[in-house]
Amino acid sequence: MKTIRDLNVKGKHVLVRVDFNVPRKGGAITDDNRIVSALPTIKYLLDKGAAVILFSHLGKVSHKGTPEEIAADKKKNDMVAISVRLGELLGKEKVTFSPETKGESVKKFVEMLRPGEVLLLQNTRYEKGEEKNDPALSKEWASYADAFVMDAFGSAHRAHASTYGVPELLKAEGKDVAVGFLVEKEIEALSRCVDVKKEDRPYVAILGGFKVSDKIKVIDSLLKKCDKILIGGAMAYTFQKALGYEIGVSPFEADQLEYAKKCFETAKGRIVLPVDSVYTDKFEGWTIKEVSKDANIPAGFEGMDIGPKTQALFAKQLVGAKMVFWNGPMGVFEQADFAEGTKVVAKAIVGLDKAFTVIGGGDSAAAAQEFGFKDSFSHVSTGGGASLEMIENDGHLPGIDIIKD
Repeated sequence: MKTIRDLNVKGKHVLVRVDFNVPRKGGAITDDNRIVSALPTIKYLLDKGAAVILFSHLGKVSHKGTPEEIAADKKKNDMVAISVRLGELLGKEKVTFSPETKGESVKKFVEMLRPGEVLLLQNTRYEKGEEKNDPALSKEWASYADAFVMDAFGSAHRAHASTYGVPELLKAEGKDVAVGFLVEKEIEALSRCVDVKKEDRPYVAILGGFKVSDKIKVIDSLLKKCDKILIGGAMAYTFQKALGYEIGVSPFEADQLEYAKKCFETAKGRIVLPVDSVYTDKFEGWTIKEVSKDANIPAGFEGMDIGPKTQALFAKQLVGAKMVFWNGPMGVFEQADFAEGTKVVAKAIVGLDKAFTVIGGGDSAAAAQEFGFKDSFSHVSTGGGASLEMIENDGHLPGIDIIKD
């Protein structure tokens, strides 16, 4: 698989799929990390004399509503604010924004683009054919480029026109396709979590979040690779319910109880569950907050975080680990009263001696950032869904496999 170091891009138009799907509030960007993360690849191409065309999705654009609803979706997810921020980071004179995704106006922008300049196209999801990997759309986008660089790891698990159709066509035409620095770094880190070497054992995975059903394949895959799996967050309640514990009104998935019980039994002691919980009488506006004496939660109460015994147990399970993969918080960390479990686990991970530690994106990355631990991890993935699917599929993702020779 080629990286951008293998390409001769001088004087060429290079189409780069980036992940600029940044969080916003009232139209303003609240976290520009994904834009900043793409800068090394963009700057490298510019320095090598390329004319760089960037495209990305932003939010969700439904094409099933009324014309007014579709127009409102597009307005909400317009890329113009991204263009402004990119201009601030690269220099306004270098960045041009195309309010269209395709057509004659875009072709003119491409023709006018000179080496050392950047063109950012409008949101790829403005196009109905993007998520369907429409051949005609892929063909148009591919026509803009002499080469393609995949640097959107957060979208690499999707076989869309911008992530799969375009590089597939360019490869067939004998043009260069490669991965950028961000994707290269993701592949190196997550491949290590998939193909586990002796020196990386004991290998401990920590899973949290809401649903077991979202992570069945991940659990199955990790059971083949890990020495221990620590399960917290709301998904732990499904396991505890399946094993006969009382969970009060805590959320669980009735259709996953059989799987959870079988999974726990098959693991033969390698799955570690909470032994106590912090629970309340209400999710919001609670008046009672208590810690359970054991794994049982009283009737009418809801678990909100792992308890102090579990925090100590999980920290102990991590002692001596040489590699850790973490995806999912241990409780409702967004509320300060229930952040301690997630905070203790994060602190225990970063305190390990000479361990390779990976956060699989999503809420875990947000929590690590909030608690000031993010820079202490070996790798923090930019794609929660993509990192999980890479673990599930033993290192394979559509948007990466298509780049391989």
